[in-house]
Amino acid sequence: MKELVEQVEALYAEFAKDASAQLENGNKAAGTRARKTSLEIEKAMKAFRKASLDASKQ
Repeated sequence: MKELVEQVEALYAEFAKDASAQLENGNKAAGTRARKTSLEIEKAMKAFRKASLDASKQ
């Protein structure tokens, strides 16, 4: 589960960097990367939720 948390943190840092580049500089490519990363974050969060539920049942 620790690996999932680290993965989410890394993905969020990447997302924040690209999202701010789009907002501040109007960088369209950064917006595309931010949207792609948001989908990866969603998948990682679902995996975390599943692992968290499994851990709480033990």
